[in-house]
Amino acid sequence: MSGYSTFSATTDQLTSSSGNVANATATATLAGAAGKTTYIQGFVVSGSGATIGLPVTVTVTGTVGGTMHFTYCASSGVLLGNTPMVIDLSGSPISASAQNTSIVVSCPALGLGCTNNTVIAYGFQI
Repeated sequence: MSGYSTFSATTDQLTSSSGNVANATATATLAGAAGKTTYIQGFVVSGSGATIGLPVTVTVTGTVGGTMHFTYCASSGVLLGNTPMVIDLSGSPISASAQNTSIVVSCPALGLGCTNNTVIAYGFQI
């Protein structure tokens, strides 16, 4: 974590999970706070396959550079696991576009028959 290896007394570490959703949008939110800037250090998208696996666009919104887009593919087969998408930004965390702004990671529904879709996001505020 270059430049962010030690957290001060005013730094709040954050994690958020969508929980498990079935063929629906999975969303993890790093909530904004008054007088603080939220940073995302990374996120994980995981789940199970669908009857017909679909490629979807995972988005990260609220960041300083605008919406970020990542392609994630569900396996074709409801009993198969998807390859997890692991995005590690800890070496260069990305800030929210302003103080008191949330950063939201969303993965759309993965298709009919998908019973597991999960997003986890992590970061900090200063």
